[in-house]
Amino acid sequence: MTDMYTLPQTADLLSIGKRVIETWVKTRKLLPSSYLENGQPLFALNDIKKFDVEGNLTNKNLPTKPLPLKDYTVLELFAGAGGLAVGFEQAGLKSVMLNEIDKHACATLRKNRPGWNVVEGDVRNIDFTPYKGTVDIVTGGFPCQAFSYAGKKLGFEDARGTLFFEFARAIKEVQPLMCVGENVRGLLKHENGRTLEGMISVLDELGYDVLEPKVLKAIFYKVPQKRERLIIVGIRRDVNIDFKYPVPHKKLYTLKDALKKGELFNCDVPPSVGQKYPQRKAEILAHVPKGGYWRDLPIGLQKEYMQGSFYLGGGKTGMARRMCWDEPCLTLTCAPAQKQTERCHPDETRPFTVREYARIQTFPDAWEFCGSVGEQYKQIGNAVPVNLGREIGYTLIDALNNYYYSSSAIPKDYLYKRKSASYGKQLELV
Repeated sequence: MTDMYTLPQTADLLSIGKRVIETWVKTRKLLPSSYLENGQPLFALNDIKKFDVEGNLTNKNLPTKPLPLKDYTVLELFAGAGGLAVGFEQAGLKSVMLNEIDKHACATLRKNRPGWNVVEGDVRNIDFTPYKGTVDIVTGGFPCQAFSYAGKKLGFEDARGTLFFEFARAIKEVQPLMCVGENVRGLLKHENGRTLEGMISVLDELGYDVLEPKVLKAIFYKVPQKRERLIIVGIRRDVNIDFKYPVPHKKLYTLKDALKKGELFNCDVPPSVGQKYPQRKAEILAHVPKGGYWRDLPIGLQKEYMQGSFYLGGGKTGMARRMCWDEPCLTLTCAPAQKQTERCHPDETRPFTVREYARIQTFPDAWEFCGSVGEQYKQIGNAVPVNLGREIGYTLIDALNNYYYSSSAIPKDYLYKRKSASYGKQLELV
């Protein structure tokens, strides 16, 4: 890992805007240690660490890649196109059932993994009791819905009618060792935090101790995209499992790493179908420089493109936005040509293609998506980045390894090995 970072990289590491860093430089709060040939400032890691409020850069632990001591099983709700499931699979977890209501996403799962048990349909109609006592982890990205009893300590029945209730019902019927929910960062503040508080109280009633929910920033987990997911982990109260959230990697990957041959992929992104901008929109976006947005347009084009929004407050930095090669991509949406959330290709005036979208979400090139082009974009845009899922999977395996070994659940006369690639050594458990 290099000890020097550019201004955009520094902003990403600290999860703040580039203009904040520019202000710090002007006020001498943060001074560059050196400069690139083009005059771009470089900042030393030790200087950046002083502003690391969230502690991502000061964590001295190394990410690990433990091998599972046995087959650890996962039951997933709201599985989508499989971003989390593929990441878990790469980590070494075994899927026993995936539920999804969208027929195109189900077709995608079946096409790529014919052996997976994909249950298509409304989660409300599924009986999970056949899996009782046989599943280690229940997981799902349930939609964020408000409870009608906001402000009061909620119970299981109070959540009825919401999709979170179905997630909780699956946990109640399956009784897994652990449960993992994922959602948007906004859930933290939804209904002033009462929605999340209600969800935690439901899991508590079901016999699960819930860890402090944590927002994981995908850029710290080998994902070339500024995406954030809120992770909620519950551990069944009668078992002693020590779970720790994944340790951030300190190397950041960029759009170039996503679309070109390099550390993340062994070839350039393959060609594929993609949407196009309407003619006039393309003509206007052609004037936006790499890394720029609507404010970089001539004033006349700004007014034409923004229309009434031009006179309103706020930066609207997602509008008429062109990506650049040397930064992670902004969070992908479900519609790449949609106004207000443009993610224009750095060199060509067009949205990213389907395979470019998939690369930015770290899906393998071999993972095919079903349905219309629009449906494919939707599946990819809604997914958990595969590499983020893999890192979460590693931490789940590590926690379960420690539990099963210490609890004597695995016969001591059988030799198990697990390997930590980060430390380059093998640990024998006998």
